[in-house]
Amino acid sequence: MKRLVLASNNAGKLREFAQLFAPLGIELLPQADFGVAEAEEPHVTFVENALAKARHCAKATGLPALADDSGLCVAALGGDPGVHSARYTGEPKSDARNNDKLIADLDGKRERRAHYVCVLALCRTADDPQPLIAEGEWHGEIVDAPRGAGGFGYDPYFFVPSHGCTAAELDAAVKNRISHRGVALQTLLQRLRREQ
Repeated sequence: MKRLVLASNNAGKLREFAQLFAPLGIELLPQADFGVAEAEEPHVTFVENALAKARHCAKATGLPALADDSGLCVAALGGDPGVHSARYTGEPKSDARNNDKLIADLDGKRERRAHYVCVLALCRTADDPQPLIAEGEWHGEIVDAPRGAGGFGYDPYFFVPSHGCTAAELDAAVKNRISHRGVALQTLLQRLRREQ
C-alpha cells in the first residue's frame, strides 16, 4: 500500500495524518482530489460511521481509504453529543453554537466528566472483510468558561487534569501525542508496521 485516500476534506487532518504516514512510505491523498463527496453518517456508533466513510471513499476511488469518526461524550448528558458532536445544534456546523448548547445543557449539573473518542477505519478495498480499526479516548472534564486559542470544536472547554489546562491551551505537538486522535493513530500505525 503506497497510496491512501483520506475520507475527509479537513486540511488540518490531512496535514497531521500525512506527516505520520510518510515514514511508512505511504502517500496520503485527500478525497477531494478524486471528486469524492462527503459520505452520509447515519449510524449511532463511531465505528459504523468511520467504516461507512472509509468504504464510500474506497469504492469511489478504487484505492485504500482511511476515515475517522470522532466526538465528545459527556457523562452527565448520557454520552451526548457523541456521534452528533459536529452538528450538535444542527446545520450549518458551528463550534460556537455547539459550545453554547453544551454549557447550557450542563447548567446546574455538578458531574462534568467527559471524554473524546476517535475511531479510525482503514479499508484496503470497498468490500474489505477485515478493515483495520483503531480507537482512542481522551479523558477530561468540561469547564464553564473557555480557555485557550488553540485546537477547535470543544477544545476551549475540555480541561485536561493531567496537564492542568484545556485542550485549547496545549502545545499542538503535545495535543497530537496525547489526544484521542493521536492515540488511535499510533495504534493504527503500529498495526500497519507489523503488516509491512
